[in-house]
Amino acid sequence: MRPDHALEAKRWLKQARRDLDDAWYCHKGGRYNVACFLAQQAAEKALKAYLYSVGEDPWGHSVAELVARCKEIDGAFSSLASEAATLDKYYIPTRYPNGLPGGIPAEAFDIHDGERALQVAEKVIEKVEQVGLTKGWAI
Repeated sequence: MRPDHALEAKRWLKQARRDLDDAWYCHKGGRYNVACFLAQQAAEKALKAYLYSVGEDPWGHSVAELVARCKEIDGAFSSLASEAATLDKYYIPTRYPNGLPGGIPAEAFDIHDGERALQVAEKVIEKVEQVGLTKGWAI
């Protein structure tokens, strides 16, 4: 890994961890829609960190698509495919009322949504860290 790729990967993973911490903070405060969104963001940024580490310049916001790309590079990401894809549903509807059939995001997500999103995001970050360590990079 080139030094600039390593630095960029570290920056993205550091922010992913911070987003996850912020998601837990929101969850504890009952802001479940925001917790779900930040969990999605944490997973997205962690996967992008991995892709930066292998010299790619990732684009897009779909966790499912990012996992698919990571899986093409390293089969270890296969275990995340279906589970991580569930985070994509938290990208738009958690923030915009027109992303829902009725009501507002603040009322549409509950503690169970938040817990599930946080668990999945943690798995994604752990997988990125695990795969990274086996490749000799530590962030």
